[in-house]
Amino acid sequence: MNQSRQFILIFSTIVCLVLTTIVSFNYVMDPLWTFNQKHKFNDYQSVIDERQQKTSRMFFQPFSYDTILLGSSRSTYINQNKFTNMNVYNFSVNNLSIREYDTFLAFAKRQSDQPIKRVIIGLDFFKSSVQESERPVSLVNYEKKLDDPLYRVKTVFSIDSFRYSIKNLRMSLANKVLAERAYNHDNVAFARYISDEERNANTAEKIERFKEEFYGSNYVYNPRYKEYLTIFTDRHPDVETIVYTTPISMALFQTLVEEGQLDDYEQWLHDVVDVFGGVYNFMYPNEITNDLTNYFDGHHFYPEVGDKIAERINEGPNAQSSFGIYITKENIDSHLAEIHKKIEMMKR
Repeated sequence: MNQSRQFILIFSTIVCLVLTTIVSFNYVMDPLWTFNQKHKFNDYQSVIDERQQKTSRMFFQPFSYDTILLGSSRSTYINQNKFTNMNVYNFSVNNLSIREYDTFLAFAKRQSDQPIKRVIIGLDFFKSSVQESERPVSLVNYEKKLDDPLYRVKTVFSIDSFRYSIKNLRMSLANKVLAERAYNHDNVAFARYISDEERNANTAEKIERFKEEFYGSNYVYNPRYKEYLTIFTDRHPDVETIVYTTPISMALFQTLVEEGQLDDYEQWLHDVVDVFGGVYNFMYPNEITNDLTNYFDGHHFYPEVGDKIAERINEGPNAQSSFGIYITKENIDSHLAEIHKKIEMMKR
């Protein structure tokens, strides 16, 4: 009997020690951004679920911004601190749909200690298809998680969180990004720099994926795309909207042309201009998109390009630039004609 009690005591002690270690380590490393822990051992943060991580950060930590940046994984690589005369929070997440814009901005409005004056939106052409923009999606399920009084307790007891805590510790000790994307304490994303060989392989893989999943027969321009953008602006009339298109490499742009989506691309730009009055277009042949070294897969650009996007937006619509042309109803036709010329030159 005494041996049984001793075994139970030893076993219970071991379990308590293990749980204490997991809970303490998760609390200190804070991989889900719920406790505002900032130190040199967690200054590199893995991407687990950006919707969960960023909403947790906004809900549980001090949050006071006047501008929200919305976009997909491409836009995560834009440093929110590079914008001038506005206090920006980059709320971009992987695979963001235009159908999510409304709930994302509404959530940010509720959390911010100051009024949200403007929203900056990064639009991706491939997200304009029926396949990518028709399904109704929102942030509601993530908001429900935050309402659970035990939410933060569950995160520190999680074995998955523990694994990410270890990963974050390794990255922080190595002082380098060991994944496709990682964040620092200030919500700034970093990319892993790779060799030309790996970049070329990644780009070839992305081109094949876009051919098989997003372009060609899989792409049908959503006739309600313009309507969805209008609904968003109507629901947030008090917020200034700044819109830009995300720049893809010319290798991927050529695939778009070859797969027959150039007319859809033009329709997309016309619809965006009709809704917002103007858009900073970065998605066309230029010195950035022509240089594949600005990308790690032809699809996602490096943060340095994100800095250039922010700088161009800072300059305003009237500035002259070869990267980022502000198009309106007055100049869209001439802009598209110039793109056609460049495409023809690329074919020679």
